[in-house]
Amino acid sequence: MPQWTEEKPLRVATGFSYLGPKFMKENGLKHVSFSTGEGALEAAPAMGTADVILDLVSSGTTLKENNLKEIEGGTVVESQAVFVASRKSLVQREGVLGATHEILERLEAHLKAVGQFTVTANMRGRSAEEVAKQVLSQPSLSGLQGPTISPVFCKHNGEVLADYYALVICVPKKALYSSVQQLRAIGGSGVLVSPLTYIFDEETPRWQRLLAKLGL
Repeated sequence: MPQWTEEKPLRVATGFSYLGPKFMKENGLKHVSFSTGEGALEAAPAMGTADVILDLVSSGTTLKENNLKEIEGGTVVESQAVFVASRKSLVQREGVLGATHEILERLEAHLKAVGQFTVTANMRGRSAEEVAKQVLSQPSLSGLQGPTISPVFCKHNGEVLADYYALVICVPKKALYSSVQQLRAIGGSGVLVSPLTYIFDEETPRWQRLLAKLGL
């Protein structure tokens, strides 16, 4: 382990100007310098402006993408956001329950969409059913409940014909590239990929549990 000195301190990039020094002091690290950094802190070690970073971590994905890993025993504090409401207000105050419903729906829909992508592609086929069979023959192309397929109309010699079919599916990040390869293998072209922000179900489970607790 490097021996940090006053002349060559451990360089820490962080936005937590109180927690950072407090944690280092409590763990016996004396020769430490702190910087707030500019832009994404994850890039600081690669740029040579810091030896380590102290930042918020949820899944660890951003760390891996920047070739960083969590230091064992380096957890400063564990926290979580908690949504707190008054039972009396929820039941009696006009509009409070409706606002709570929207908040819960948005939160749950966003959490469900994390790491999910919409994939759109043009597929050749004689019918939507034929294209659907081709798509469902591939292991990563079923989507949430199955593929959405609609005709793409083109004009040929004055006639409007359904030359292609547009395929839309939802794919998790870990299966994204394999899904694109499978689409190409069955004749897919013009593949477009975009991240999802929300996936709304028929009703959010958190909302149902809240209603049950309120006796509504």
